[in-house]
Amino acid sequence: QLQLVESGGGLVQPGGSLRLSCAASGFTLDYYAIGWFRQAPGKEREGVSCISSSDGSTYYADSVKGRFTISRDNAKNTVYLQMNSLKPEETAVYYCAADPSRTVQAMCIMGPKYDYWGQGTQVTVSS
Repeated sequence: QLQLVESGGGLVQPGGSLRLSCAASGFTLDYYAIGWFRQAPGKEREGVSCISSSDGSTYYADSVKGRFTISRDNAKNTVYLQMNSLKPEETAVYYCAADPSRTVQAMCIMGPKYDYWGQGTQVTVSS
């Protein structure tokens, strides 16, 4: 059974950092584009950052460029999202998703074609 499990969320002060993890089981992440998305209460889901399955190319939303870094460790079957200089408006539930066929940009803009989502991890940025 294909499963994605996010972890690493929590409460952080503005300007602080968190590293989220997305661990896969039941399948090998090597062959999937992976994306991080977030959804705040009353807002639409937003693609934050995505990484390709093949060449490691990445995509970032303009709002996080220079502050967030996505990476993958295929040996651990895990994708990470390092988030620095966090802002209160980035408080949301963060989800990871996988897709075997999307390009990096399509993944972040349209989301996964298949319904492979984790359960989410809450990130709260507040003083």
